[in-house]
Amino acid sequence: MRASPLSPVDPLRARAAARSTLAASTLAASTLAASALAASALAICALVGSALLAPPAVAAPDPTIMGAVARTQTGGDLRASKAISPTAEYTRHRITYKSNGLTITGIMNRPKGEGPFPVVVLAHGYIDPDVYWSGQGFRREQDWLARNGYVALHVDYRNHAGSDDDPEADLNMRVGYAEDVINAGLAVRNSNISYIDPDRVAVLGRSMGGGVVYQALTIAPGVFDAAITYASVSSDPVDNFNRWQRERYEIGNRILKAYGEPKRNPELWARMSSRNYFDRVTEPVLAFHGTNDRTCNIEWARETQQALEEAGVDARLVEYKGADHYFYGPWDDSIRQVGAFLRKHLA
Repeated sequence: MRASPLSPVDPLRARAAARSTLAASTLAASTLAASALAASALAICALVGSALLAPPAVAAPDPTIMGAVARTQTGGDLRASKAISPTAEYTRHRITYKSNGLTITGIMNRPKGEGPFPVVVLAHGYIDPDVYWSGQGFRREQDWLARNGYVALHVDYRNHAGSDDDPEADLNMRVGYAEDVINAGLAVRNSNISYIDPDRVAVLGRSMGGGVVYQALTIAPGVFDAAITYASVSSDPVDNFNRWQRERYEIGNRILKAYGEPKRNPELWARMSSRNYFDRVTEPVLAFHGTNDRTCNIEWARETQQALEEAGVDARLVEYKGADHYFYGPWDDSIRQVGAFLRKHLA
């Protein structure tokens, strides 16, 4: 909230009033008037001084879906390093690209051969940025995709690894991460790297990255040709805030100060929800979730699926009975379904 400006003080009018009072009053009255004037002046000085010393109010970033829609996404300048760890089936490269003025880093697995190969952009789940390393997460998927003829482009996000910092990343309800994923897709679309096919691009998000994918699909429909999520967080930010951020007192308090309690400011929180904008989604969506996921409740996935269907999206939810958040048992079956889905939509 911005502080209200102080009312201006007219010193000439104040002095004229003081002279009139002195002329018409007794010595005692004059003394009282002078004392009152002095006290008033001291109070004004104190208020002005406080205003001058107080730090300027900083406007919170716009965390709403339509706020992000209104911003121009400027992904481009995709660059890949020489191979850093080649295998018999693929080579691994460090990459950078531009995302709305920020440089974002990542890791790319390139299949052996000339290509051009379709691309799958990977949006990883939550890992503390203080301990995260470039390309961390999605090790199974990165390997499988490259072995099966897809370029796997793993996004580090802002504030992660070698990416540029964004001091408001925690406050903007992951919209900044979604913009980094969108701009990764645009960087691929705009790339002239010979082994990349810019006309075949999908996105895959896991856990927090699943929620990032749903945001990306509503903010910039058409950037991707297909979308996949694993064990996604909720598409309603209230669920995610209550589950994780509320108890992280520093960031939780900042969020509440900026946007208010969800129950007291439901309209703003509704505008932050990708679920309320699923009618903008143009891509087919394949989601996987375990019924025994104790990190991201299966009901979140069911509610998201229902909202996608009601919005007319080509969406399918695959539930694995008894599976947990990490898909140790059913992963092989799920990745076979991913392969069929990608062959269909990136043909």
